[in-house]
Order: sequence, then C-alpha cells, then structure tokens
Amino acid sequence: MSPAALEWLGRFRRYLTSERRLSAHTDQSYARDLAALKTFCDREGVGEWSELTSQHVRRFAAWSHRTGLAPRSIQRRLSATRSFFAFLLREAAAATARGAPPGARPGGNPAAEVRAPKSVRRLPQTLDADQMARLLQLEAQRDPLAARDRAVMELLYSSGLRLAELVGLDVGSLDMRDAVVHVLGKGRKARIVPVGRMALRALRAWLQERPALARHGEGALFVGRNGARLGPRAVQSRVALWARRQGLGVHVHPHLFRHSFASHLLESGGELRGVQELLGHADISTTQIYTHLDFQHLARIYDAAHPRARRKA
Repeated sequence: MSPAALEWLGRFRRYLTSERRLSAHTDQSYARDLAALKTFCDREGVGEWSELTSQHVRRFAAWSHRTGLAPRSIQRRLSATRSFFAFLLREAAAATARGAPPGARPGGNPAAEVRAPKSVRRLPQTLDADQMARLLQLEAQRDPLAARDRAVMELLYSSGLRLAELVGLDVGSLDMRDAVVHVLGKGRKARIVPVGRMALRALRAWLQERPALARHGEGALFVGRNGARLGPRAVQSRVALWARRQGLGVHVHPHLFRHSFASHLLESGGELRGVQELLGHADISTTQIYTHLDFQHLARIYDAAHPRARRKA
C-alpha cells in the first residue's frame, strides 16, 4: 500500500488511544487485525483505502477463513475493519466541512454489510456453589499474601468483576460504609457494584495487612510483593495455586468467578436486566448466555428427578 494509506493506519491507532482511550490489549488486537487487512490488500493490489470495495472485504473474510481463522476471530477482524473505515469517513467529512480536499475515503463503509460465518457459541465454564465455597474456605493464616488473595477471590465472586477491572481498583474505589465498589469497565464506562458481606470481611482483613506491603504513595487496592500494583498475570497464577491447594481438580482462572457470579445469580432468581447492569454488559444478548447455563442446571434436575426422565441404573 502507498505511504499515505499506511499513515492513516497510524492516525487511527492514535485516535484509539487518545480519543477512545482503549486498553493496550484492545489496541494490540486492532493492530493485528488491520495488519492482516494490509497484507490482504497488498495481495490484491489495492494501494489506497478508497479503492477497497465490499467485494474486497468479503474476499478478506473468506481468505481469513481459508487460513484457518475461527469465525469469532473473523468477526473481530471485520469489526476492526468497520471501525477503521468509520474513522476514515469521519475524517473525510471533517476535511470537506473545512473546505479542504478529503484525504480519507469518500463514499460508504465497505465493511458495513459483510458478516463473518456463524460460530458455535460455547457456554462458559462455571464452578457450582459447593466448589466455590470450597475454594474460598481458606484457613486463617498469618500471611499478608494469603489475606490479599482471599480478598481478591471474594471480590471477584461477590461483584463479578473482570480481571482488568479488579487490578485497576484503587483504595478509593472501595466504599466500605455503603458496601459498593466503583469500577471502570470496558470503554472506560463507570459503574457501581455491590460488595457482599464475606467479601467486605476479607477486604477489611487485607486492608489491615496492606500497609506493610504497599510502597509509599501507591494507591492500588491490591499490591504485590514489590509493593506496586498487582498485575493480571500474578492474579491468574495465585488463583490457580489456591485452586490446586484446595483440591478442586479443575483449572480455575479469574474470569471463572465472573461466570459463576452471573450463573448463580440467575439460578437464584436474579433478573436478567439486573445481572446485565452488574456485569457491565452493553448488550443484553451477552448476558443471555447465562440463561442457557441456568437451563442446563434445570435440565439436570429434571433428568434426575422426573419419573419419566430418570435413566435406569
């Protein structure tokens, strides 16, 4: 592609970080997906973004499929392409309004109507209530890290936080009196989430230990051995460690607490819209997957209890 076309990729990355304030992880995903689009355009002999048509984008999706990319990954590539061309259209409109010749793409978004092949939606794995109770039933230990880990796991399960949300918390994010935590979610959307009784107890115990570990001036709620903010990898490894110690026999990762949180709320009669708000989902269809988990739970009860459904031993 031409140097001018490549410059638009750089402008779009700067727009993502400065205006949309996306996380580093999301920014890297966009970079990979648009690098794949650039490679495809080079193969097709497309030198400028204004030359790309919807037929090109369809071939891009088909080419991605032939290279072995999963449908969900193709969906992400197409989403990145749509966002990039929406940015080009916005910049072209702004340039025209200023009376300058548009340097971006005229016309419509070539990726607007292109869809990826449908993927089989896998149900998220969860822990049942007994497994979760076993994991969180840590014996009292005079160890600041154990107190921290218990508070981490209790808060993950109590409030359904994402891992990035958890490690991004500051001490000031927690309101112990009102039993809530102020969370900054995806797209930097803020929400307030309740904190349960057991999580509050674990957090109080951790806050008593925290001053001995935290560096001077460190505002993070959870810190590591070095006194700085606890990182995502450290949380992942500590959660897996406690799952092994508690003899769960399954791989436990931080997002499993979020899945279990949502599933257990719905199993107990929680309202779908309320669970959507607690999880910070922009689209309720994302939350609805947990209703399928609830149905599986009911189906197992039916199969085990109904006289016409019980299987013979």
